[in-house]
Amino acid sequence: MVRGPNPIDVHVGSRVRLRRTLLGMSQEKLAQALDLTFQQVQKYERGLNRIGSSNLYKISQVLGVSISFFFEDMSEDLSERLIPPSPNDSFDMRQIGKRETIQLVQGFYAIKDEDMRNQIFQLMKRLGGDT
Repeated sequence: MVRGPNPIDVHVGSRVRLRRTLLGMSQEKLAQALDLTFQQVQKYERGLNRIGSSNLYKISQVLGVSISFFFEDMSEDLSERLIPPSPNDSFDMRQIGKRETIQLVQGFYAIKDEDMRNQIFQLMKRLGGDT
């Protein structure tokens, strides 16, 4: 049986490539920063080699993104392989890593007035049906 690269590794690698190119960084420059060969970076970006957790952390630091960035915009079938939906949980944990969720939390905590934050929180609970 011939097996190709893991689709999750392909997605993570494509996000590495996306961020690297958005920064105008070459594979060689990223490889230098990680103390790897550019061929290894190529394999990571194509999903041919799985990126270990310590290297994913280093890549996130060099590219200036959170680790969750590499898992954003993943199709539902792939994300279910990471975090299967729980039938007993009313909240879908796959929403945590989404860009809009992160931006919402950052915006919420950027509000300096604690009373205002509490009022917004109470409003969100009411709008969400949680009284």
